Order: sequence, then structure tokens, then C-alpha cells
Amino acid sequence: MAYTKLQFKPGIVRDVTRYSNNGGWFDSNRIRFRMGFPETIGGWAKLNNNPILGSCRSLHSWSNLAGTSFIGAGTNLKFYVLSGNFPEDITPIRATNQAVTFTAGGVGTNALTVNDIAHGALLGDFVTFSGAVSLGGNITAAVLNIEYQITGITSSDAYIVTTAVAIGAGDTGNGGVNSKAEYQINTGLDTVILGGGWGAGPWSRLGWGSETNVQIAGASLRLWSQDNFGEDLIMCIRGGGIFYWDLSSGVTNRAVALSSLTGNAIPTVANIVLVSEKDRHVIAFGCDPEGDPGVQNPLTIRFSDQESATEWRTLDTNTAGELQLSTGSGIISAVQTKQQILILTDVSAHAMQYVGDPFVYGLSEISTNISVAGQNSAVAVGDAVYWMGKGQFYIYNGSVREIPCAVKEYIFNDINLSQSSKVMASSNAAFSEVWWFYPSESSVNNDKYVIFNYAENIWYYGSLPRTAWTDNTNNGLPLAASTDGYLYTHEFGNDDGSTSPASDIGAFIESSPIELSDGNQFMFGRRLLPDISFRDSTSGATAVAEISLSARNSPGGSAFGTENNTITGQPIPVGTFTEEIDIRIRGRSVAIKLASIAGVPGVSWRLGTPRIDVRPDGRR
Repeated sequence: MAYTKLQFKPGIVRDVTRYSNNGGWFDSNRIRFRMGFPETIGGWAKLNNNPILGSCRSLHSWSNLAGTSFIGAGTNLKFYVLSGNFPEDITPIRATNQAVTFTAGGVGTNALTVNDIAHGALLGDFVTFSGAVSLGGNITAAVLNIEYQITGITSSDAYIVTTAVAIGAGDTGNGGVNSKAEYQINTGLDTVILGGGWGAGPWSRLGWGSETNVQIAGASLRLWSQDNFGEDLIMCIRGGGIFYWDLSSGVTNRAVALSSLTGNAIPTVANIVLVSEKDRHVIAFGCDPEGDPGVQNPLTIRFSDQESATEWRTLDTNTAGELQLSTGSGIISAVQTKQQILILTDVSAHAMQYVGDPFVYGLSEISTNISVAGQNSAVAVGDAVYWMGKGQFYIYNGSVREIPCAVKEYIFNDINLSQSSKVMASSNAAFSEVWWFYPSESSVNNDKYVIFNYAENIWYYGSLPRTAWTDNTNNGLPLAASTDGYLYTHEFGNDDGSTSPASDIGAFIESSPIELSDGNQFMFGRRLLPDISFRDSTSGATAVAEISLSARNSPGGSAFGTENNTITGQPIPVGTFTEEIDIRIRGRSVAIKLASIAGVPGVSWRLGTPRIDVRPDGRR
């Protein structure tokens, strides 16, 4: 009897063949490595009782002076603030119009035409009516005086909303002379729209007859940036307005345009906004210059007077000012670290530092010939910034360099490049991880992730639909937004809380083949000594997982002699495990797979170093 340890190098390697990755891990889902050994990631539970509308692509957590925590959540349709688990709609109001009238459609239908001259609304916008009276039948005042989402645009002076009750024969009125419409800011796109064809791209960029796609002007994805200014919140729509939410007016109070507040030279359009933590300036990136208000310059940076959100005039008596980048066609991302702000254009990286009077801020170009996937594809971890580019990963920690990645080809061959602006970078500092959520090639929404563990310098990946993430919450646990309209507290328990009841998370890890001897002779395996811990399981009963072995005769050969076995163990306090498994497996190499069992929630497993009893054997 000769036991062979099945020891594997930590991290997933996919950019080589299975066999050349001898002694390594090849595939995974919802696992991480701790001290070189794989284990399941933590589970997640719903935060909000009611779903939010639209795809959330921005989350920000902060507290007021009393210690109450708040979360800002920006979607393509609305903006919410959560205090506790209830989302309050604070979407700014674009316009309020009087003397709106209604025209009912055919009897039995639900189409109601709203007549409002130069309404400025878009399909999918939200409008709230008040002061209207019954149309005389089924469409009562209670039916009219609520929020609606516009379902059709008939002209610049009329649009359609869909009522919850069918129109009756008596609905011949117009709503009365006191009807009022309150329009929220125009909604944004959830998917990037591309145009194609001749002339869509630069001359000779691709060969004759090649497909060319470029983003259509005005058809950009709705992205928010946000930061707290003390207890209040400042938020910005990429390519749109900057807004301010005043907590002192109440949690249900709506945000307003920053330019509507009393102040001077306030920017009216920007791509990104943040508040400098050290010196308390509000900084707008890709905004309209002070000397050309209303005309956006994607390379202009402006900052307010210190401790003021509304004084933006550049004066000798204050610290407001303006800077201009000289490379790139526009600012894509801006990330604040402890010491500086890293600014990423489409081709260059710049460091922005507070230098004090008289210049306030200084700019230095630190790298060129870089790329960046999108506004949210960069994240700061201490003084370092990690980001996903268009085909590679980068780190800035005093200088910019590419991060070697053992799954790079695998990831970038399976990413929907047309939707790369949805890439979301996030930190999970408790586990020394940087996560990137991205849309796979067959999806328009984020459905997969890749993780860089910077403490162990390894990579792993999996599938999980998340569109936004913040690691800076008051309870110390990450918070993420999913495509189902819910926010989820992560590293909470062991289960998938998106289902009712909660279900297993479907974790697994699979190795590349490991040679049982020198690879030149057949080996016969007859016993397996598993080394699996279930110590963090909460199932309340015997924890279980499934271990599989598959043998191969040659690198190109198919797996055969597969052995599937269930491993059991008591979750508390440490775990007593299945001591020995009888197997019958033959081959020159063997691969191992450990997986959660579908339908068994509450299980957390950690793999150690299993051993297999093998001896030389001839092939029958």
C-alpha cells in the first residue's frame, strides 16, 4: 500500500492545457483560496424587502453624525436611498407642468393619453399626477393621481400611460383644470446601443467588408457616481447633471440639481463626481469649463471651494479651480486612494494630488498606452488601484504595470466587449480579493466574475449576477446589487438567499490531471483518504459534499473510470470526516473534483490534502 498526496498549486490556471497544468486547478465556481487551499465563498442574503426598479450600477454607503447608516443606489431608471431595508425613491424632478389633460382610449382598454405641450418626456420615464379629478367612470381620481411609467410617446405634446383598471364608457372627462404632472429626470439605457456599417469606425481600422460597431452618440449606458458631502449626498449621471440630496430635509426628500442651489459657476454637466476625503473639495471630472458653461469637455476637471459644494468660481480668495488633461479623448474613471486620485482616460493614467496654495491640486501623467474597460472597472485598495482594461489587468501602486493573469485568455475570450462599460470592480478586503463582474459573451448583463487574490497572487473565477458592489458598509460585510432588483449582503451565512427558501450556492473546484507515478505506467487506485473540513457549516445536521475522481490514459484521452462519492462530516465544532473511501480507478493520471450537493443548504467546505492509495497495474 502506497498513499500518494494529491497536492495542487493554489489558483486557477486556464490559459494552458489541462495536462500541462499538472498539479494545478483548472475550473471552479464560487470558491476562494485561503492559505493555498480551496473553500466555498460566503453566502448572501437580501437586504431590501421591495425590489428597486432598473439595473443598479452604483452603490455608496455612509453614516450621519448619529451613526445611522445610509446606502445610495443609482439605477438606469431611478435613484434610491436606503436607511434600513426600505428603498426611498429620491430621483430628482426634471419639470412640473400645470394644466395637463387626459384622453381615455377605447372602452375596455388601458391606454390613457396625456396631453402636455412640450412635455420633454422619453419612453420609460416616470411621471406623477396630482390634482386630477375622475374622468367620469372607472378612471377615478385615485387611479389618476399616482406615479406612472410612460409606455408610449405619440408626439412632443402627448404620451401614453397604462392604467391598472380598464377604461369604462363613462370616462369622457379630461381630468379637470387643476391636473399637474411632475416629471422625474429622463431615464437612461440599461444596454449599450451600437451602430454598424460603412463609416462607423476610423478609416482602414478593419479590413474591407469587416463588421464595424461603434457606440451611437447619446446612446450611452446610464452610470452614476456618488459620494457623501458630510451627511448629504452628491451624485452625477455620466454625461448628465450633478445632483444634491440634503438629509436634513428628510429621507423621503428628493435630490435636486446642484446648479439649482444658491452658488456660483456650478458645473451643469459632468461624467464623474467625488468628494476629496483629505481636503473636502467637490471634484467634477469631464465637466463644462467655467468659461464655457453648459458645454461639456471630457478632459476638464473642476473643483469647488474647500468645504463648499456650491462655490465653484476661481478666485484669489478661495481654493476653487480648474485643470485640463492633455492626453486621451475623455476621462473614463477616477478613483480616490489614501494619498491621491488616479484618473484614467482611454489611453493614459494621471495622478491628481492636493498640493495646497496657490495651485491647490497638481496633475502628473504617470502612464500612456493603457486601456480601461469602463467607469466602474477600477477600484482602490489602500494606496493601490486595480483595474480591468481591454484585454489585460493593471495595478497602480506608484507606477502602472500589467498584472500577470493565469486566466486572462479564458476571461477575455468570454466577455461581451460591446457591453464592457458594465464591468464592475470591487474589493473584498477581508479576503485580500479584488473582484471584477462582467457580462459573458452570451449575455448583455453581468453574469460572471474573476477574482485576483493579491495576498497570494492567484486568480479564480465563477458565475454570479452582480451589477454593483461596495465593501465599505457599517456592518463590515460587502453589499452588492443583483439583476433581480435586490441588494444582497455578502459573506453572510453559507447559502444563496435569492431563493425562498435559501439554497446551496453550487460551489465546486476541479483539478487538472496529476500523475500517479512518473506518468509512464498505469496505476490502480483502490482507496481515497479525504481531507475535507465542514467546520463553518450551519446545516444543523451532517454536512455533505461530493468528491469525484477521473482517470486519463493520455493528455488527449477522455476521462474514464469516474468515481463519485459523498463525503460527510459533522459541522460543529471541527468536523469528523469520512475516514476512507473504497474506489476502483486506473490510469496514468487522475483529476479530482469537489462540489456542493444540490439541494443541501447550509454547507461550507474546505479541502485540505487528500491521499490516494495506488499501486502499479497493467491495463486490461
